[in-house]
Amino acid sequence: MQTLTITRPDDFHLHVRDGAALKSVVPFSARQMGRALVMPNLKPPVATVAQALDYKRQIEAAIPAGSRFTPLMSLYLTDNTSRDTVRQAKAAGIAAFKLYPAGATTNSDSGVSDLFKLLPVLEEIAAQDMRFLVHGEVTDPAIDIFDREAVFIERVLQPVMRELPELKTVFEHITTAEAAALVSAAGDNLAATVTPQHLMFNRNHLLVGGVRPHFYCLPIIKRESHRRALIDAVTGAQSHKFFLGTDSAPHPRGAKENACGCAGMFSAANAIEIYAQIFENAGALDKLEAFASHNGARFYGLPRNSDTITLVKQPQRVPESFAFGESEVVPMLAGEELAWSLQG
Repeated sequence: MQTLTITRPDDFHLHVRDGAALKSVVPFSARQMGRALVMPNLKPPVATVAQALDYKRQIEAAIPAGSRFTPLMSLYLTDNTSRDTVRQAKAAGIAAFKLYPAGATTNSDSGVSDLFKLLPVLEEIAAQDMRFLVHGEVTDPAIDIFDREAVFIERVLQPVMRELPELKTVFEHITTAEAAALVSAAGDNLAATVTPQHLMFNRNHLLVGGVRPHFYCLPIIKRESHRRALIDAVTGAQSHKFFLGTDSAPHPRGAKENACGCAGMFSAANAIEIYAQIFENAGALDKLEAFASHNGARFYGLPRNSDTITLVKQPQRVPESFAFGESEVVPMLAGEELAWSLQG
């Protein structure tokens, strides 16, 4: 039987919601991951240090006994975020600030309306050696949804990088060849997370044969040429710039399967096995450990996890659903077979 032992991975982009739903999903990440950077787009958003620390306590209470899993916290960047907020966040051990352009994705109504007005705040983030996380899409209704990431690069990200080259920025859940090329060519202060869905699927999976709501996420899945560019990025010469961030985003089944289904794919239950299958299919299983366990820790200035996990080449069938508070959540690849299983 084929086995693969790697340093325990980290998930540098995770949604766990709150309340009973949080208690349902946190154990999945705790089983696989050493750390996870938790996103702050709750209602209301996690925009203050006090809110972040309270949220961290909720997450810690849901971690199974014996697990060494550590949640890393982020704050929601708003038009009212101040330099003092940044300094307080640094002192409290918060890792990052997250940019949601207003209206770009789930619970982003409180997001930033004009990032350039917040340049002094970004200067402070850089000065405090914190990380700036960007949901990289413009929200201009005149821009096609499939082009919003590429336009964001031109209109927002590149100008900010020119103004603040010292700002350590993570281009989150990249989906396009343009984003992969930018990160690969940029200096060491720009990196990117890449999700399993954007490495595995193209927009045919979402649209061919009818709209399939459980493949709907934001940023939206793109053309096959973009998927291939992402595979090349995470396995190629500049692969150290890219790391694991699932963007696992659970929603109740009913919120996905309706006339206006919400965006997000839940991958946390089998995340590392899915990534293993992706890297194996690309002929690059030897690159998985760096992507999952080394590159993100290095970019965040963290030590690598001290323990390991073992994957076994043993097929498993992904359940059709999991409990999610008082509802259920449909996972990525529901009902399908995975080639790898996490041992133990």
